Amino acid sequence: MGVIIAIDYGTKKTGFAVADGMRILTEPLAVFHGAGDGEDLLHHIAKLCDERDVERFVIGMPFNMDGTEGPRAAETRAFGDSLRAHLEKRFGRIPIRFQDERLSTKEADSLLVEAGYIGDERKKRRDSWSALVFLREWLQCGEPE
Repeated sequence: MGVIIAIDYGTKKTGFAVADGMRILTEPLAVFHGAGDGEDLLHHIAKLCDERDVERFVIGMPFNMDGTEGPRAAETRAFGDSLRAHLEKRFGRIPIRFQDERLSTKEADSLLVEAGYIGDERKKRRDSWSALVFLREWLQCGEPE
């Protein structure tokens, strides 16, 4: 089994987390700083695929609090489509799943405080720790299709 990479997609920065092939360890990765709609982000993700045997991606879906999809959800789906097209020729089809990310930033902040991060150190890590939160939730739900 390959690794799972979670992506907290953003227009200015994007967070990443990974679960190992055995689904025992989960950890945040470095935050990507750059435009979410540019080629640089797609190249960064391809580099992550070069470094790991990626089985699938889990992308955080920014639902509204009432469970409906707003404009950010449409942007996230479009990003998923771009990612799929960008990687398919080189790596084959890597499945993409979307996971509800509501309140993941708040939970990530709590985890960062528990880990002893404050101020700018916490802010720099927030996006990847948010990806970590919804990755763990997705795994706890039994890796739903």
